[in-house]
Amino acid sequence: MANRQLLLADRVYVELVRSLFVNVTPAAIMAVAFTLSVVLIAQETGDSLSTALGVAGVIAISARLAVTIKLRKRALSSSFDAVEARRLELLFLVPQLGFSCALGLFSGHVILTDAEGQPLMVCLVVGFCAGIAAGSGLRPPIAIPCMAAASVPSALAAFAQLDAMSLATGATILAFLYGGVQSVINRHGAAVVGIGKRLTSGSLARRDPLTDLPNRLALREHFDESVVLNGTKGLVAVHYLDLDGFKPVNDTFGHATGDILLQMVAQRLSGIIRSEDIVARLGGDEFVIIQFGLESPADAALLPERAESAIAQPFLIDGERIRISACIGTATAKAAQSHLELLMREADENLYAAKRRRRPVAAASA
Repeated sequence: MANRQLLLADRVYVELVRSLFVNVTPAAIMAVAFTLSVVLIAQETGDSLSTALGVAGVIAISARLAVTIKLRKRALSSSFDAVEARRLELLFLVPQLGFSCALGLFSGHVILTDAEGQPLMVCLVVGFCAGIAAGSGLRPPIAIPCMAAASVPSALAAFAQLDAMSLATGATILAFLYGGVQSVINRHGAAVVGIGKRLTSGSLARRDPLTDLPNRLALREHFDESVVLNGTKGLVAVHYLDLDGFKPVNDTFGHATGDILLQMVAQRLSGIIRSEDIVARLGGDEFVIIQFGLESPADAALLPERAESAIAQPFLIDGERIRISACIGTATAKAAQSHLELLMREADENLYAAKRRRRPVAAASA
């Protein structure tokens, strides 16, 4: 139970990090608005410090955009896991926090030195914080520090003016910051609950209840997404597998033993595939494994050898050593020209051709 909860927590975390890469438009708008503001302030004041801070901000927001665009496809893929999510989140945070600091310092300096530029700075800071709350709000450890880094220097600079209008401006900025932080916290809490429920429901719909392997629906979704992600790179291989000697196991030892055997087969198959491959149970004693990014048909021939060797090892169930074997049919195609149904049909035909070439191995106990 604890492992299932931990797994769900990781999957929720992945979804929260994935949200950082969904929408690039707000960051692009902020990059344009900030750059124009830097140019206008530089032309008006000629102040070297504000220009330097502005240039630093432009570099940071440009890096933020580049990171989001470059990593977006990876973050939105189904194979995106918690380990990679932590790495991508850090890559996202560094330029985002860098820009937040640059914006805060730039805005604070302009508020202190250029009365005419104050309204523009307030608009930039409030607009940035609103965008952070909307775009990064599901990750409070990112959103709150960035909002504070942008807002607090501006508010302090306004307070330093000591006139009523400036004091009101500083108080307004801090009030918006407080409201934004509360919004982020509440939104995050609701999102965690909602995502957890959705993932639990979606997982049940895409999992084989006996073996916990992906089912036919999950297999189709993985295939379609992998075709998009891999494009025209390499070959795709579909391996259609069923078990020789499985029916005698049910007849001899009972269906409960047969169910345990299928679960153990699923574990062994999961242990021989690469992280980017997928193994699914179609039903009964039929399994499918899909591989992407292979360089040649010879590479596709390696996995059936590993699978047959893994299944051939005895299974120890309730004190009985049970032996079965696997028969596998494989079909390959260029990724750009691959169709799952056609490949599965060809692999199934190759499976039965392989069966005809050898005698079935009956289940045995030793």
